[in-house]
Amino acid sequence: MIQCTNCEHHFRGPAGQIGFNCDPFSTIKEPECLVKWQLIKLDMMVRAYQATVEMYRRFAPLQEKIFKHMQRELDEQDELDHWKYGPDEGDPDPDDHSG
Repeated sequence: MIQCTNCEHHFRGPAGQIGFNCDPFSTIKEPECLVKWQLIKLDMMVRAYQATVEMYRRFAPLQEKIFKHMQRELDEQDELDHWKYGPDEGDPDPDDHSG
């Protein structure tokens, strides 16, 4: 089995990060290369998912504030419209013919 460090599709970045230029449809040399390539892609997907979850975690307090603010606005709007319906909370009585 060829070690990845001895393969021409392996490279190291300036900060020491490891990279691969493998194409699973044309440049795979051994069956183990495909397994490694799949593991790398799976790891990339997990990291992207974790970053998304972290961003959602950071947005959660802001979203909660927005929801509370919107609820207050809706409640205030209901209070402003309360005069339209009289002393009862809700729709006017359809049987009331007093005028």
